[in-house]
Amino acid sequence: MQIDYSIFPVIDATLNGITAVLLAVGHHQIKRGSLSKHRAVMISAFVTSSVFLACYLYYHFHVGSVHFRGRGWSRPLYFSILISHTTLAIVVLPMILTTLGLGLRGRFDRHRGIARWTYPIWMYVSITGVIVYLMLYKIFV
Repeated sequence: MQIDYSIFPVIDATLNGITAVLLAVGHHQIKRGSLSKHRAVMISAFVTSSVFLACYLYYHFHVGSVHFRGRGWSRPLYFSILISHTTLAIVVLPMILTTLGLGLRGRFDRHRGIARWTYPIWMYVSITGVIVYLMLYKIFV
């Protein structure tokens, strides 16, 4: 049975987009003081990010690297976004795990302190993941 790997970039971009929406909703919920809704939404964001990572790794293990086909001004723009996205994705992973762990253990002061950094980086990584997908698979093909 031959697997069609072409669906994976769409799945990955969708999961990144869903994660960004969940992060925004979770942020809104905690600002409103709704701890239980915040917790549920942020756990959902963690799950969608985890599924994204599994799909991303599976796809690239089987397909390898995909080369950007844009020319001119699009190349430095794409690679600037890609490099910042990749670097911050590596940096944010332990931050997410730490933030989630602190929150689940009820250590809210420490959770709040690291979440101030985790949230915007995680949001940036989720949004730029969608942008990388659009540039690589839809706009500059």
